[in-house]
Amino acid sequence: MQLKNKSLAWFVKNFEEIFSFLLFSAMALLALANVITRYFFNYPLAFTEEVEVGLMVWLTLFGAATGFKRGAHLGISFITEKFPEKIRFLFSRFTLLLTFALFAILIYFCYLQITQEIELKITSEALGVPQWIYTIGVPVGSLFILLRILEIAFKRRFDV
Repeated sequence: MQLKNKSLAWFVKNFEEIFSFLLFSAMALLALANVITRYFFNYPLAFTEEVEVGLMVWLTLFGAATGFKRGAHLGISFITEKFPEKIRFLFSRFTLLLTFALFAILIYFCYLQITQEIELKITSEALGVPQWIYTIGVPVGSLFILLRILEIAFKRRFDV
């Protein structure tokens, strides 16, 4: 798919990095605000910890998606380099399949958890917001990881 607008194409290509930057910036600003209010006004902002932990979940999964996009995840190349080319090819496909299955299962179980949190009207402790707002970061981030795994599989389909 070719996007005509170069800035839109750049945005789509770098979405995970942009979103991670925004999440990390928000976390840093919240932590800074908490430190400033605690030490200068003797009034800690206790809710910031809850929000930061929720954002950390999003940041972790979008960071993992970035790792898949860049091919930066740890591998066992020390062992796989010793295999013949055909075995490496099969091993590569098998690990992509297992990774895809892991995140697909994670999405399914998070879906079940989110439906229970909505059904039971579970709220967070500090702010009292619906808990599913924090939990939804896991399946959304996992979906981005699945897309990157499919992208890797598509790019490698002719590699032998």
